[in-house]
Amino acid sequence: MLAQTSQTPDQVAKPKVPLTKPGTSSTTHKTANKPASQSEPALSTEDDKTIYALGLSVYRSLGQFDLSPAELKIVERALRDAAAQKPAVDIAVYGPKIQGLAQTRMARVAEKQKAESQAYLDKAAAAPGAVKTPSGLVFRELNAGTGPTPKATDTVKVNYRGTLVNGTEFDSSYSRGTPAEFALNRVIPCWTEGVQRMNVGEKAQLVCPADLAYGQSGRPGIPPGAALVFEIELVGIQSVGAEPPAATAPAPPTAPAPPAAPPPPTAPPPEQSK
Repeated sequence: MLAQTSQTPDQVAKPKVPLTKPGTSSTTHKTANKPASQSEPALSTEDDKTIYALGLSVYRSLGQFDLSPAELKIVERALRDAAAQKPAVDIAVYGPKIQGLAQTRMARVAEKQKAESQAYLDKAAAAPGAVKTPSGLVFRELNAGTGPTPKATDTVKVNYRGTLVNGTEFDSSYSRGTPAEFALNRVIPCWTEGVQRMNVGEKAQLVCPADLAYGQSGRPGIPPGAALVFEIELVGIQSVGAEPPAATAPAPPTAPAPPAAPPPPTAPPPEQSK
């Protein structure tokens, strides 16, 4: 899923235009501040908007590199040079170095996220009504529910919104206009544990440490080492007491999935009572 990362804006701000010096004409200043419609491509057709979305997707995939505005300009140059078939460097020489750069930058991002996430987790745990579990999950009931509580082997129907600690939304069933269904032993550990604490009809906030979410690897739109914040409404329990076949447990492409590093949840943790 979860999505959608951040941490990373989808557009890079343009450099500020210097103010007009006293005693000079304002013509230059006005010209430099042309409306976006005069300097940027219009998004008039569905193809235009889809291609723009392609750019957003490419940017999200670059999140692990923690690129500065100046470095993004280099990426833009590379795209232009590639389109003109005039690359400035040999991809056979520098292409193999990309993975090493990614690992270095991911470690840098993870350290930054670790500090920011811990501060947020501490604050969330101190909020009225919040419960911090032994795993590090911070659970807070927002609206009570009166229905049954799911088990780890159940498939649940939920509405949810997922954000980074800075408020950047990376996934939402609300934006898709329909609830999602997940088998609780096939999602990130934070969900497996947290949703089992909920009753049908309940809405709760889960603040998930990175090791209960996507760990140090991250996902597109989700930085390495990032804590995640979910608001979840438990709409219903679709199947009770038995794990459904894989084909009958649909999930959107951005749905929460187990991180790559931990083993698959073949032995879900025992149900925890509120």
